[in-house]
Amino acid sequence: MAQIGTFYFDHGNKAIILLHAFASSPVDVRLLARRLEKENYSIYAPLFTGHGTADFTDIITDGSPEKWWQDVVNAIEFVKAKGKTEISIFGISLGGIFAAKALEMYPELVGGGSFGSPIVRNGRSDNVRSTFLQMAVANYRQFKVDEGTIKNKVQWLDDNIDPLLDEINDFANGVAEDLAKIHQPYFIGQGLADEMVDSQSGQRIQEKLINSQVDFHEYPDASHMITVNSAHADLETDLKSFLNRIY
Repeated sequence: MAQIGTFYFDHGNKAIILLHAFASSPVDVRLLARRLEKENYSIYAPLFTGHGTADFTDIITDGSPEKWWQDVVNAIEFVKAKGKTEISIFGISLGGIFAAKALEMYPELVGGGSFGSPIVRNGRSDNVRSTFLQMAVANYRQFKVDEGTIKNKVQWLDDNIDPLLDEINDFANGVAEDLAKIHQPYFIGQGLADEMVDSQSGQRIQEKLINSQVDFHEYPDASHMITVNSAHADLETDLKSFLNRIY
């Protein structure tokens, strides 16, 4: 899937921030954004630092959970600076971890949620590691990098990715510990055929959201990227209903 950068669709006062997955870009949420734009929501989808470039090594050398959290803080401030006073935030996979963190830290947000997000996990998934390397190869080929260079770069990624994955795991654990701080309505979407994240992750998040009204949805045949796969239409319908209730 082609990478794209940050985008902003300016419509009504009701604003939604959408956060993308690890090793990807806002392309993850662009289809969803277009659907919500038609409902007169303003949509902002930032690009996480180190992502969306021709070289996946940038994710490791330039990115970190701390920098991605700052990207989210900047996104909230950007939307506020546009004069939006009713703001919600959602994210897919890695983005869902940061959406939950935002709801913990910004009680003025009206609501939010996560899609296929490993906020509450049982250890680190090896699928994330292997998928990251596969995505790197595809990305380099998309940018016409020669096979010898690809081999060397992927070897470097293989040698250097683990510390970053550990940092992400630690950050997610911190977010999971504070889920009871969330008082806003929270939407959970989980594909039950998720190949990246334990399909019980959504249920675990719900169990920890003891002070939030949770809108929980499972999509039986859907794989990880439910914003763009077979579940996307159902997800859009469910999310529209949720948004109608919180705004």
